[in-house]
Amino acid sequence: MTAFTAEAVVRPPCLVGGREETGTTRFPVAYPYTGETIGEAPLLSRDVVRRALDVAASARVDLDRHQRATVLERVSNRIADESEPLARLITLESGLCLADTRHETGRAADVFRFAAHAALHDDGEAFACDVSAHGRPRRAYTMREPVRLVAAITPFNHPLNQVAHKLAPAIAAGAPIVLKPSEKTPLAALWLARAILDAGYPGDALAVVTGGREEILDEMLAHEAVDVVSFTGGVAVGKEIARRLGYRRGVLELGGNDPLLVLRDADVERAASLAVTGATKNSGQRCTAVKRVIVEEPVADELAAAVVTRAVRLRVGDPLADDTEVGTLIDEAAAERVEQRVRDAADDGALILAGGERNGAQLVPPVLDRVEARHELVREETFGPAIPILRVRNLDDALAVANGTAYGLAAGVVSNDLAAITRCVRELRCGTVNVDEVPGFRTEATPFGGIKASGLGVKEGVVEAMRGVTNTKLFTLPWP
Repeated sequence: MTAFTAEAVVRPPCLVGGREETGTTRFPVAYPYTGETIGEAPLLSRDVVRRALDVAASARVDLDRHQRATVLERVSNRIADESEPLARLITLESGLCLADTRHETGRAADVFRFAAHAALHDDGEAFACDVSAHGRPRRAYTMREPVRLVAAITPFNHPLNQVAHKLAPAIAAGAPIVLKPSEKTPLAALWLARAILDAGYPGDALAVVTGGREEILDEMLAHEAVDVVSFTGGVAVGKEIARRLGYRRGVLELGGNDPLLVLRDADVERAASLAVTGATKNSGQRCTAVKRVIVEEPVADELAAAVVTRAVRLRVGDPLADDTEVGTLIDEAAAERVEQRVRDAADDGALILAGGERNGAQLVPPVLDRVEARHELVREETFGPAIPILRVRNLDDALAVANGTAYGLAAGVVSNDLAAITRCVRELRCGTVNVDEVPGFRTEATPFGGIKASGLGVKEGVVEAMRGVTNTKLFTLPWP
């Protein structure tokens, strides 16, 4: 076990109006693997949060496209230059292994780089107005204008990349934004805020505030200048936000229960590799993780054996060790919830083929076979590294089971049958379908969002996200 010394505890400030705000009190941030305090963040009062919103609401980003792109490129380069200490910081506050957090820093650098490119692109359109007897000899044009203020809230599972996906598109569009990161993982977000202001972005147009979620959310929803609320997190909070949105825009990403469909013609070894990787990366704490492996009966035995072979080889241990492949969950309570669902499924007929041992916040990835769709383990989103296998008779059943939950975020399909693949793309009720790949594959530029209980609006992909924080304005000119 790698010890983290008290001398290394970090205590970053929040930045409000470009000035440091430490608050009167701070709250601890613990390393989930050992429970040691590795950082502290300001517990901001409602008054300070309100002031951050007021300042941002009055801000106007007086940077042209080239200047905004330059800021974004500088941030991308800084993330890349400081990727190793930044990855270690994310590991310490989240318990995710270094292999995962190094990948996350690379993705975050991509977000800012792609946003820099998008900032330079003008997607305005031009229209002739003399196209019918009811027209005029005029020309019409569209342009995009930033909303007055964006309020954003991010979860714990990607402490840097989720924050990047909120901040970078807002900067590219010139939209002022106030963001609250998870109180469990605020340190990378505070680092990123400093990096953005150091890159030349105006301090009054960006604030990252830390503290209690309910208090900050209340202030965000009460502020009359907030035009867009962008939230990534749980269904219950997302529905509460939707209920209170009123006459403003909401971009809500509320999780997933993503299936990997393994059809009877599949390459079983490829399917097993995708199942294990997709279920255990980021300790299974991803909205797009493989939460259900739905396999047609003719290849189910072979697949189960191949999944076990791979799962038992995973190196589970110290998140700071270079060879660790599965770190911890965010805390012990989260690991206990996954463990309990595994036990409940086993008590109701599922077979635990491997894993399932828990030590504090760490859980050895459990492989279960003959899981039923009624089991809570697969009926609800299980946020951890479980690998449940559900057997079905045919493609009709596979599609019915895949669509049979409240969620609709992403899915993966392993098959070489074009007709079957086409049916999956058409009939899976979700925002993304990946063929011969895990449900979560995408780039930071591609649109990403879900339907049903998985959310409202497209929250990622810098171009789509920029559209979410801008309004389209039409103007016309005489054209005799």
